[in-house]
Amino acid sequence: MSTAVAVVNLRVNFGSLVAVDDVTFEVEPAQVVSLLGPNGAGKTSIVETLLGFRAPQAGSVRVRGFDPQRDHREVVRHTGALLQRGGVWFPMTPAQVVDLTATYYDAPRDPRELLTLLDLERCAHTAWRRLSGGEQQRTLLALALIGRPDVLVLDEPTTAVDPEGRQVIRDIIRAERDRGCAILITTHELDEAERLADRLVLLHHGRVVVTGTLDELAGEPTMIIETSIPVDPQELRSLLGADVTLDGPCVLHCRIASSPERLGLITQYLTSVGASLVSLRTRASLEERYLELISDVRKGERS
Repeated sequence: MSTAVAVVNLRVNFGSLVAVDDVTFEVEPAQVVSLLGPNGAGKTSIVETLLGFRAPQAGSVRVRGFDPQRDHREVVRHTGALLQRGGVWFPMTPAQVVDLTATYYDAPRDPRELLTLLDLERCAHTAWRRLSGGEQQRTLLALALIGRPDVLVLDEPTTAVDPEGRQVIRDIIRAERDRGCAILITTHELDEAERLADRLVLLHHGRVVVTGTLDELAGEPTMIIETSIPVDPQELRSLLGADVTLDGPCVLHCRIASSPERLGLITQYLTSVGASLVSLRTRASLEERYLELISDVRKGERS
């Protein structure tokens, strides 16, 4: 079976509130899909439904072809999960909880290997309540990995993690993808999604706004230039024959593909007005595209 996770026309309600509204997406083996969206977008509700903790009001979810509610044991056997809500009995240490969780599986990974991999050796015998937020998060990731899952569901995996710990988690996610694991990540941290995801699903108020690869979400060809001092966008519009808009006093979005000739024109113009080129990018960052897409949705809701 090729599709590891299938969400089809999913609807989840909390009383009269529609938390997830007609959401459809898939995750294939050896693929990282990131659910993006602000708080309240429905990301955690989707995860809880995938893991069998919540029943859908409409639509369906499948993990390796199994229904998370009807076939809960099979879904648990194939899936590793890191959730925002959850923890460890506070007197336990990382070593104790990883050892205990390993006993639930027929062929678990070596607990010592995971403690080393996740840089938990120094705090392996420290009580849970005394761990930092990042150490707790990395311990929960060890629990998600211990059973050698085919599917990983990671809800905000880098929350409260320091930069060094974030890099450790990114490396592990890439390694799991390379061994064929299907990985679903929820996050509102756009930098993490941009670094890790093969495909993105942008959610707003429980609905899918857009889905695709980073390149597909990049939008129209754009030159994003940062100048040393403010310049007149109207003059650049005339020079390039393209739409040019300001994004802050010294950042301009030129809606045209980059080329050596156009870069030469821009450089000559900047020199003529006493400015210099600080930086040039040829596509919008994920954050810029995300804010643009969310703004378009909100305008549509108000109209």
